[in-house]
Order: sequence, then structure tokens, then C-alpha cells
Amino acid sequence: MSPSRAKDFMQCPLMFRLRTVDRLPEPGSLATHKGTVVHGVLERLYDLPASERLPQAALELLPGQWASHREKNPEVMDLFEDADHVETWLEEARRLIRTYFTLENPQRLEPAERELFVQTETGDGLLLRGFVDRLDVAPDGAMRVVDYKTGRSPGTRFMEEALFQMRFYALVLWRLRGRAPARLQLVYLKDGRVLTHDPRLAELERTETRLAHLWDEVEDCARNGSFHPRRSRLCDWCAFQAQCPLFGGTTPQVPDDGIARLLTARRTAA
Repeated sequence: MSPSRAKDFMQCPLMFRLRTVDRLPEPGSLATHKGTVVHGVLERLYDLPASERLPQAALELLPGQWASHREKNPEVMDLFEDADHVETWLEEARRLIRTYFTLENPQRLEPAERELFVQTETGDGLLLRGFVDRLDVAPDGAMRVVDYKTGRSPGTRFMEEALFQMRFYALVLWRLRGRAPARLQLVYLKDGRVLTHDPRLAELERTETRLAHLWDEVEDCARNGSFHPRRSRLCDWCAFQAQCPLFGGTTPQVPDDGIARLLTARRTAA
């Protein structure tokens, strides 16, 4: 289970099923593609010597990242209206990159890891995995987990939801390395804010318990073949309205192979 899939299930079990079990294709969005390209620029920035990590150098990485992304995802061009739309989109990406330099000084940072794949197994056999944008390690071994966000920072009401992903990563790193990260840091490029949180071990233990209970619910849905939709304001942006009964859609039959694959996420009996 990844933090995004856990979030999917909490938001709407049917969306989780259609995305994870059925693996139905979803149309991409320009915001998602922009996030991928900007993340690539920030990752590549740290390939440069520290003295060269300047705003202009980062902006010069953008055309190459955009070309590479376009080659791998040619369908992205169908989302643009015309050449002017492409240029406007690229200028938005440049703005996000410039904002990054107002929040951190990359000349003073030497990340230990970038785009780090992490995976561990909890005490009850649940497999947890994900990608950490950046991991900084101090000389004394203290870890800081950094995640870049190309959207806006959340309001107070949604702060806990934002921290859930970071606690997930902190839990995995704690189990992997025997030491919990000292700091979790979310860098919001849209509005230029940084959210930091220093987790306590009790929080991570609660996160592990919460994930175990969440997966119990997933397994119950899988064995019953019943993933019910959950209405929220986010339904308006859902790509699966045609398969959702709340919108008059028809939900396809649950694929047996998808359920079998899903249940491998917990290696031992619950």
C-alpha cells in the first residue's frame, strides 16, 4: 500500500477499487503533467555542483525535462488548445521553479537521496511502499523528509490530511533504518509556503495502527466484492463518474485477478 492508495480508499472505496483493482485508465491533467516535469527539474538540479545551483540553471533544465516527458507521454499534447497554451503552461512551470529558490537555498544542501523508493513490512505483514522526493541526512544522522508540491498549501482544516502522507514515509523509514526522521517538510510551490512537522514516535505508532485498520477494511471490501462509493465535494473532479451509481453510472463486475493481486499486499494472515 502506498500513501496515495490509502488516501484513495479513505476518500472513496469505489474510486480505490476502480483505480487499484480494475486499473481503469484515467485521463491525465495538465496540472499532473506539470507537477511531474517540475519535480524532474528539481531532482536534476542537485546533479549540478553546489555553486551552479542557481535559478537560471534550473530554468535551463526545463526544456530538456519537458522534451523527455513529452516523448514518454505524447498524449499530453492533446490537452493543449494551441501553441500559446503550451507557452502559458511552461511559464507557469517556470514560476514554480523560481518560487522554489525563495523557499530553499540548494547551494547549501546536499541531499542524501532523491526520488528514493522505500518499502517495508509492518508487524502484521502489511507491505508499505512509496517514493520520497528528497531525503536529507545531517552529520549526526538526523533525517529530514522533503516533499515538493506544485499546488497550494492546505488550509488548517486539511492540514492533517497533508501530514498523513509524510507520517506514512516517516513510518517506513523508521522501520527500515531504526531511526525516525527528525523533520517532515512539505514545500508548496504554488503559494510559496513550507509546512514542517517534527514527528513523535507515538504518532508513527498510531499511523501504523491506522493503516492496519484501514487495510482490514480494504480486505473486507475485497472479500465481499463490495466497494461502496462515498460522496464528497471531490466527486465533481472524479474520472470514474461513468462507473459510479451516484452519477447514474454502471459499476463493472469486480475482476477476480485484481482482487487476488490486491490481497498480496498483506503477506500474512490478518
